[in-house]
Amino acid sequence: MKEADVEEGRRKIDWAREHTPILENVRERYLDEKPLDGKVVGMAMHVEAKTAVLAELLAEGGAEVAITGCNPLSTHDDVSAALDANDGVHSYAERGVDRDEYYDALDAVIEHEPDVTVDDGADLIFRIHEEYPEMVDNIVGGCEETTTGVHRLRAMDEDDALRYPVFAVNDTPMKRQFDNVHGTGESSLSSIAMTTNLLFAGKTVVVGGYGHCGRGVAKKADGLGANVVVTEVDPRLALEAHMEGYEVAPMNEAAAEADFIITTTGNRDVVTRDDFEKMNDGVVLANAGHFDVEINLEDLSDYATNEREVRDGIREYETPDGRRINVLAEGRLVNLATPVSLGHPAEVMDQSFGVQALCVERVIEAEGDFGAGVHEVPDDIDRRVAEIKLDALGVEIDELSEEQREYMSSWQHGT
Repeated sequence: MKEADVEEGRRKIDWAREHTPILENVRERYLDEKPLDGKVVGMAMHVEAKTAVLAELLAEGGAEVAITGCNPLSTHDDVSAALDANDGVHSYAERGVDRDEYYDALDAVIEHEPDVTVDDGADLIFRIHEEYPEMVDNIVGGCEETTTGVHRLRAMDEDDALRYPVFAVNDTPMKRQFDNVHGTGESSLSSIAMTTNLLFAGKTVVVGGYGHCGRGVAKKADGLGANVVVTEVDPRLALEAHMEGYEVAPMNEAAAEADFIITTTGNRDVVTRDDFEKMNDGVVLANAGHFDVEINLEDLSDYATNEREVRDGIREYETPDGRRINVLAEGRLVNLATPVSLGHPAEVMDQSFGVQALCVERVIEAEGDFGAGVHEVPDDIDRRVAEIKLDALGVEIDELSEEQREYMSSWQHGT
């Protein structure tokens, strides 16, 4: 660990901390009450400045925190070094690790014997269940940050394979309606722009998927003057995109007119060889979903006659007919895995991580009250985070009168 790395990481964390009023509000209470005292929190997250603010908050609440990355390219090494310099925080995250090193770091976190897990993608939870089943009975619960992780955990729950309670943080309004829409939308396009130095205005941007993340990417691209085309498999979401004014088409048709293709589905093989064969020369492909499976890079590599790095974070694939297809960040999460990526804005992650912190606290204080499986975030937590944020913004809202509350809760009122 270099002292210069620690200092630079500390500067990044302090800047993020200045723009996270929800976490600051929680911190004031945690420093006084120490609600996590004596507990161990294991984390597998994108280790950058905003995540560091959360990890330090949990430590300030009394927990021992062990953390590693949830993506081989999303760690900021200086932030990881600064985190590891804290008393009570152990960071095993390192950028650019291979598969074995990635899982070794997960194992290092698990060796701290966590009472609570905090995941982004569910790799830590799966690792514990598959490789350390004897530890499950001592874990009181966990939290899952992202759409892909929640999908995996729900599938695990349906198979009766999930052996402790996990809050689906991704699915609560204060996360999904802001982090997924505004966070993914702004950070993905910002990262693409910084990596490529290309313009969106006047270009055709194809958005794969119209869930909350896809909506955000489409909305922000439209705002930058792009012509947006949405691809979908869900007829309801496709209809919604159409009524929002976007062109809707199958990927194989949309790919033929794309300047940029940005996938947001959380599924595999969204862009495949049939699509590569129709793409324009110079098209840029980026993935804003969690894992690097949405763009089928094996298909693309087999199809290409030549590959080369044309710019930091950009790999160019030359096709048999001389066209060039450019893939950002090895098909990994574009807003976190490109060389210049910074992730979601601090103000957005403040909301998501506020929910995370309060869910960690709740699962500890309510030990045994939640059965094994996926659970919705308690509504009082979600509302409290919103109230703190509005207060920090100086925004006031109305309150229901007693008569209004009674009216809304009764079935007896009619014409």
